Amino acid sequence: MGETQMVTLTIEGRKVSVASGTSILEAAKAAGVLVPHYCYHPGLPVAGVCRMCLVEVEKAPKLAPACASAVAEGQVVHVHSEKALEARKGVLEFLLINHPLDCPICDQAGECELQDYTYREGRSEGRLQEPKRFNPMEDFGGDVLYVTNRCILCTRCVRFMDDVAGEPVLNVSERGDRAIIGKFEGADLTHAWAGNVIDLCPVGALVSKDFLNKARAWELDRTPSICPNCTQGCNSIVETRDNFVVRTRARPNDEVNKYYMCDHGRLNYRWMNEQNRLEAPLVRQGERLVAADWSTAVDHAAKLLNGKRAVVLASPMLSNESLWMLSKLIRKTGGLGLFTVETGPEAPLLGVPDLALRAERAANVRGAEMFGFERSSSPLDGIQSGDVLVIADVGGMPLEIDPSALARASASIVIGTTLPEDARSATVVLPVTNVTEEEGTFTNVHGRVQRYLQARAAPGMARPAWWALGDLLEAMGDAAGYFLASEVFTALAGASPEFAGMSYESLGLKGARLQGSRQPAETTG
Repeated sequence: MGETQMVTLTIEGRKVSVASGTSILEAAKAAGVLVPHYCYHPGLPVAGVCRMCLVEVEKAPKLAPACASAVAEGQVVHVHSEKALEARKGVLEFLLINHPLDCPICDQAGECELQDYTYREGRSEGRLQEPKRFNPMEDFGGDVLYVTNRCILCTRCVRFMDDVAGEPVLNVSERGDRAIIGKFEGADLTHAWAGNVIDLCPVGALVSKDFLNKARAWELDRTPSICPNCTQGCNSIVETRDNFVVRTRARPNDEVNKYYMCDHGRLNYRWMNEQNRLEAPLVRQGERLVAADWSTAVDHAAKLLNGKRAVVLASPMLSNESLWMLSKLIRKTGGLGLFTVETGPEAPLLGVPDLALRAERAANVRGAEMFGFERSSSPLDGIQSGDVLVIADVGGMPLEIDPSALARASASIVIGTTLPEDARSATVVLPVTNVTEEEGTFTNVHGRVQRYLQARAAPGMARPAWWALGDLLEAMGDAAGYFLASEVFTALAGASPEFAGMSYESLGLKGARLQGSRQPAETTG
């Protein structure tokens, strides 16, 4: 391949060099200058319909749309010149002619680009005296409502469904001042990835039924995370209010999910807020499970495992750190590691190669397999008389416990977020955190290791599973001494050749591929 030809230009007095063919808008980003825009999105074909990104280019006869104009050697671009500002002020005035002033009840308030740009560059007051146009709200199907009055016809939603989802459902109906986004007859937004149009909409025209009137943008705490609902490992943002998860959205990562996230991933978060959570360790006394402190429960569990083989049934939703600690427990007891995983139909996003809602509906199936856990549809069949059954479940593991299998085990230890009905005969129960209450890493279907961060406080005395397992191993004579998830990961990386050289610092928030894992097909916008 030939060397990329670079072009040097000046934007707002800042020199910047970018690849030939780059748009002025993207070059301005590289220079640290934001060019206001609505219709442009880096994951969609260029439309150039909103005219909001007009900039002044020296020696050019008229203002240029920055999204659709390629850079040229020696170009001098003015984003905030009087001529460009006046043009954008006119565009904003035009967009606000019929846009309702309903910001106090709009879900997009606080993260609305029309609000932001109007505040920064718009007129201080409107000049229109006539009544605004009114159209009723429309149900677009799936999780999407269309608030017609707020639409600025940027067509991002239309282009996403046409060019990325590959399912033309939306169109621009009518023309002129009557134009709206319409659905084709008999079609609606029930596509597995249709919810992305809500994220793409720069105003409050497309809103989520699930999130409607739940919270204001400024009330939310946002945390970088990884979607745990399938093996794709889409990068996400977990948004919480009052320690409850209220919304999850896509976080851009060109190597994994581009700018998108499937509807199953974004809407399947209620299990993270379960109210029947374990909040304290439990130890069996006769017919009852009684609350105990951590040291008492861990010591009791260690005595149960002394000299016995552990049969570990692990959730593929556990982090790499927790699975590695479980594998140490298995090796110490000469035991066996098994897992089951929920499955469903695969749903690819046609416009992005190697991106799909995967059939395996848990984040860390690859990690479980790497650490020696075997997939089994009937994992309890392997229990022999006298074994200790260890169930480590934080979700994502369909499990029906046969009483006869429990009867063969000498004892059972549950390390989980909740206590399943079938496991209420457990001997020791250790409460642990779910993905939103801890930090850790997952390994996705392509062998990419990615970090997720803690988004909210854990209930009661619950601890991360790796911490509980570290205490258990220490009580069994294996001094682990880990106090942070990063310390566990560093030890894991030192012991596992595939993770060699990795650390939380090197992973950052984009992740890194395992040694020897294949490179997914190059993604395209």
